[in-house]
Parts: sequence; C-alpha cells; structure tokens
Amino acid sequence: MHPLKKDRPLRRIVLASAATVSGVVLLLSLKPHTPPEPALAVPVPSASAGTAGGSGATGTKTVTGDTAQTRWGPVQVRITLVNGRITDVTAVRHPADNPRDQEISRYALPRLRAEALQTQSAGIDSVSGATYTSDGYRRSLQSALDSARG
Repeated sequence: MHPLKKDRPLRRIVLASAATVSGVVLLLSLKPHTPPEPALAVPVPSASAGTAGGSGATGTKTVTGDTAQTRWGPVQVRITLVNGRITDVTAVRHPADNPRDQEISRYALPRLRAEALQTQSAGIDSVSGATYTSDGYRRSLQSALDSARG
C-alpha cells in the first residue's frame, strides 16, 4: 500500500507538513562555509615613534588586542596611544566572509571606532544590527587597553 494513496488524505497532509518543516529547519541551520580571509595589512607607525616599551603614559604606543571569536568570525583591533590617550583604533580582523558580513562591517566599524575615540575606553555601545561584531570589538579593545596600560 502506497503511503500517499488518495483514499487517505490526512496521511498525505501529515507527511507533506513534516517534510516542509524538516526542509525549513535544515535551510535555517545552514551557514555557508568559506575559508577565513587573511588579516588586512594595516600600516604600523615606525619604530622611531616609540611604539614599544617606554614609560606607560608618555610617548606613542601601538598595541594589538587579542582576537575575539564571535558567532560570525574573529574581531581584532589595534590601538594607538599618544601620551596615554587613544588617538587611533583600527579593526585588523573582522567578519568579511560574505557580502552581508562586509556590509555590516562597513556600517558598524566606523561607528565603533568613533565611539571608542570619544569615550577613550572600551565602554562603548553596540551598533544595532551588529551586536556580535560590537561585542567582539569591545572585547579586543579592552584587551589592547589592558596590555597598553600595564
């Protein structure tokens, strides 16, 4: 006896519904896998600028924070401190595996950078629509600040 016989319409409805639900669940659980991109090359100030060592609050110091793993990929920032003040924040690594990740990064990273420069700390607000990237940015920034300030 065939499971989809015409004399059993309820069985057909149940099987079709189960197949539809299973298909939707499988589609929603997929995330395309692409190999991670190498970190972008970012210019680093020359050694004559006093980037290493020195006394903690004087001179220029450039520090790269730890890589923060997020749901959508790694986030890592590099900060430049001049006399103990944050003068530059650069995202060294950020999610860029697909066009949507790239769009979110183009939108969120400048806002996160501006807020970090304004607050002079890792106590920055998340960017709406980029919660995971914002969280990773904040964690990497805090790591860089901890390393820079001892």
